[in-house]
Amino acid sequence: DLPVSAFAPGPAATGTHYLAAAHRRAWNTAAMSQARFMSTKETAEATATSADADDTAADVEGAAATTTILPEFGAARDSVTESLNAAVETKSMAAMLAHFTNEYFAAASNSFAAGNTEYNPKDAAQRFMKALELGMKHGMGGDKFTFGVTHKALRGKGEAQDSELEEADGNPNTFDFYKFGCDFFRPAMDLDNSVVLGQENLATAVQQIKDGENVVFLANHQSEADPQVFSVLLETIGLNDEAADVVYVAGHKVTTDALAIPFSMGRNLLCIHSKKHIDADSETKPVKQRQNLAAMSEMLGMLKEGGASLWVAPSGGRDRRDVETGEVPIAKFDRKTIDMFRLMGVKSKKKTHFYPLAMVSYDLCPPPDFVEAGVGEERNVRFCPIGINCGEEVPNVGGAEGREKFTQHAFEDADRLYRETLEAIEKNVGKK
Repeated sequence: DLPVSAFAPGPAATGTHYLAAAHRRAWNTAAMSQARFMSTKETAEATATSADADDTAADVEGAAATTTILPEFGAARDSVTESLNAAVETKSMAAMLAHFTNEYFAAASNSFAAGNTEYNPKDAAQRFMKALELGMKHGMGGDKFTFGVTHKALRGKGEAQDSELEEADGNPNTFDFYKFGCDFFRPAMDLDNSVVLGQENLATAVQQIKDGENVVFLANHQSEADPQVFSVLLETIGLNDEAADVVYVAGHKVTTDALAIPFSMGRNLLCIHSKKHIDADSETKPVKQRQNLAAMSEMLGMLKEGGASLWVAPSGGRDRRDVETGEVPIAKFDRKTIDMFRLMGVKSKKKTHFYPLAMVSYDLCPPPDFVEAGVGEERNVRFCPIGINCGEEVPNVGGAEGREKFTQHAFEDADRLYRETLEAIEKNVGKK
């Protein structure tokens, strides 16, 4: 599921993660490379079951740096957890939400301790409870929000699409779901140590869009918050409007998971079922295929109009950690996916440009190590630096052999940009 949740991971590549250079203001242990991915529950299990007492102590010390919460944030977390326990009937959902609550408040606490004092405990509680409120309201039950094959961000500013969602008084939506999503994740982003590389290429792409041409960003995909990461980092270099205009190619989970739905409502989406999701259920396969054809038709219309900006993860899912090495390589790009976008670009008769885009956001919301079927996965949140790196436009190569070369070129560029971005973040963190 492209911008928010996962399909299958692609084959391992060559990029590595910045485990050894984790954010030193929040992490102060030599064992951080393993511990930073441990949840509170996993830390307890490590303490109870590890055969090596010294390694266990180091792992727990490292994990404690991620889960230690300032008293005032702990009190706010406990208050929220108490409210959730009273409101949620099923134990499994209560446990999942309790984990998410602890993760979010730990990240907010680390952010506050790092000097981001504008994100206080009260503010964190309000943001978190708003997310749960919206998830309950729009992600569950008979009033669950329904997405079409395309979706225009609900900004609550009187745009036509706000009529898709009526408030209780029957008036169009007045809530800015885009801003909500960015504001929810922003406190967990260590922007002081984050990087935006390839700004000259971004500037070229922006001008091409302004000139009525189309731009497709071929990105690796690392976390549920990738759309917010892209937006917030573009905003740091003054591209606020351009960030909000991006259309994200999304899979089914982004429009069906209760917690993900409110964040998706604030995004411009092109909803396409992955081949894996289509083949999972033979009864619904024809319907999903028809929906994909409709989505392709909508995308072609978008490209024909010109001035479109699309973000797609050609791997079809999030990058996954190698549990043996602790590294996070980027997943291979799928040639058929890229071929389809190139074909749509040709059919549009508008010049369409393709840019490799590296995303470094894994630590922000580390996904499960293995792909989980369905929706409702356990959410993790970390306070950490993030980064993007836009490469030069991929040269247009035609023919059957050229199609493979184009995909390989795009992937190799993205992989190189990814490693460069990790190194730049390491350098920033190392200066502290």
